[in-house]
Amino acid sequence: MATEQARQIIETIGGPGNIKSLTHCATRLRFELNDASIVDKDKMEKVEGVMGAVPQSGDRYQVVMGGAVAGAYSDIMQLPEMAKAGASSASKSADDIKAEARAGGVRGKHAWVDAFFEFLSDSFRPILGVLLGASLIIAFTAVLDALKIVDFRADPKPASWLFVDAMWRSVFFFLPIMVAYNGAKKLKVDPWIGGAIMLALMTPEFNALKDSANTVCTTNATLGTESCVARIFGLPLQLNEYGGQVFVPLLMVAVLAVLYKFLQKVFPPNLQMVFVPFFCLAIMIPLTAFLIGPIGVWLGSAIGAGLAWMNTHAPFVFALAIPMIYPFLVPLGLHWPLNALMLINIQALGYDFIQGPMGAWNFACFGATAGVLVLAMRDKDVVMRQTASGALAAGLLGGISEPSLYGIHLRFKRIYPSMLVGCFVGGLVIAVGGLVGMADGGIKTKAFVFTSLLTIPVFNPILLYVIAVAAAFLTAMALVIARGYMTKEERAEALAQRDEAAVDPLAAATDTNDHALAPAAAATGVAAAGTAAAGTATAVAEKPAKVVKPAMVPGTVTTISAPLAGRVVPLSEVPDPVFSAGTVGLGVGIDPSGDTVYAPAPGKIVVAQKTGHAFGIQLDSGVELLVHVGIDTVNLEGRGFDVKVARGDRVEAGTPLVTFDRAIIEEAGYSLVTPVLVTNAKKFGEVTQAAQGDVQVGDELISTTAKPAKVEPTA
Repeated sequence: MATEQARQIIETIGGPGNIKSLTHCATRLRFELNDASIVDKDKMEKVEGVMGAVPQSGDRYQVVMGGAVAGAYSDIMQLPEMAKAGASSASKSADDIKAEARAGGVRGKHAWVDAFFEFLSDSFRPILGVLLGASLIIAFTAVLDALKIVDFRADPKPASWLFVDAMWRSVFFFLPIMVAYNGAKKLKVDPWIGGAIMLALMTPEFNALKDSANTVCTTNATLGTESCVARIFGLPLQLNEYGGQVFVPLLMVAVLAVLYKFLQKVFPPNLQMVFVPFFCLAIMIPLTAFLIGPIGVWLGSAIGAGLAWMNTHAPFVFALAIPMIYPFLVPLGLHWPLNALMLINIQALGYDFIQGPMGAWNFACFGATAGVLVLAMRDKDVVMRQTASGALAAGLLGGISEPSLYGIHLRFKRIYPSMLVGCFVGGLVIAVGGLVGMADGGIKTKAFVFTSLLTIPVFNPILLYVIAVAAAFLTAMALVIARGYMTKEERAEALAQRDEAAVDPLAAATDTNDHALAPAAAATGVAAAGTAAAGTATAVAEKPAKVVKPAMVPGTVTTISAPLAGRVVPLSEVPDPVFSAGTVGLGVGIDPSGDTVYAPAPGKIVVAQKTGHAFGIQLDSGVELLVHVGIDTVNLEGRGFDVKVARGDRVEAGTPLVTFDRAIIEEAGYSLVTPVLVTNAKKFGEVTQAAQGDVQVGDELISTTAKPAKVEPTA
């Protein structure tokens, strides 16, 4: 049902292609659209769960969800079609977590370092899908070879299986072109120019230079590879096989970006289409062939040779080091160079020795996720169960660790130690296996693959690899189950939310990251009940299974005190169409004269936004209150707010909730009018304004009247 609601919202908003960005605040989804005029407001408001639709200035559009906003946002972001939308998360997204993970290191402190790794990452990220697809084809052929159904080492190989080879080699042979295209696009250069430059070095004509009479070939004693040098216009040109190379296109694109932007300044716009590509090709193809290409090949080969030396001379250390450092490299985006080296190893050596020990890290990661899944099923945590099951499937079948890492592991600090032990155990198995002769030179593979259950057959020796990844998986899983993945406080809070949801889903509909507000903000006051109400309460007391809150006792009038001093503003005059229309709840606004918001009566803080602009209080009376400090003040991102309470805190009348700086809010151009709303107004017969003019903290502000008792029909 939730998924259907999310799809209806996206379809009505104009589809993913119409979305520039999507965030959410306390009660509503905030869209920035390419064209807001195509949105059907009436149709949007008919979507189940949507409380209102509010067109804004420009192409901004708000969809009011009340307390369900966090769940709606999550459901929308999980839609497959949203993968291509330009959405940004107001809650803690994977990018947020990555930024936090690197904030204390060099990536967080130096913009150029951060930009470098973003360039590196974005040069590969768009082609992960085809790399994964090709790796599964390789795994399929490895299974056939292992079962001796087809001998892929036969010479000559049957034509049918040569064709199968072409299916996966196409991806890895033309990888430099893909990397050049993506890298150029990232640096805002015409990506086809980047691709064309690499294509020039892979043409039959370029390869034919090797057979030229002026070409001299020698053999590299260290790597056992052949190196040829041709004479072109009297200059020496080192000939290399550029298929599968990744360092060369990365270096080339970095130089191309400088040249491209220089040429754009030199030529007027009406001439750029012809002369910028011409000079880029005329300069960069020779420069890449004579200089950048050989440097890139040499650099990759040198690093690969160094790691190969370590794997040969210190295999025990190497087998432990790789799985232990990967959990720290991946969150920071520093793993891309090693991934590139795997491809270079296969190109230069014919095999790779990094992926084997790396598999211990991946399976330890998946094992930790499996442990979380077991605990989520035990605790009947539906959200975490769905998150963990999806992440586990992506890992075991696709070899993708990001859903586990960013969706779970980096959110709960107790997981990483358990996972690291799993990494160590897996690496130790490989290290010991090498010592006892199970693997000469470590675990190797002749193909670049994603380490999943489906690609196990490509590793040799397969038995040692299976033992290692199984040990890593089971160790991490067992430790997570034994130790738990939440602190005592996190677990108690999660169980409390689950129990609250079982009684009143609205009261627990709040985001665990304090970025979404449930309609479970509450207010209470002084209740006065008549004789009939007292009789009803007595009758209710005889049914302990159903507890009636004081404000809900039929006929009860409850007054809600002012949480801050100021001038009362009728709800219809609150300068926000969502609030003024009563979409979120009924109540009043207060134009504050003070700078502090207080709890109006005893209760529990259901939501305390980290930005300080909104609070939800569930008071003991059963009235739910939202106090929203100012209009659109969420955009200040906490600047000017000093939050005094946290979600889950118990408060009494007069407990300070937040202090705000009027000058900062007014200077930013936001209204200080603070809506004070009963968000569960539908549960009452009447919600009315109880004050006019100026009020002080503690003065009567709003009154609620409980619905009358139901009259049972007589026989």
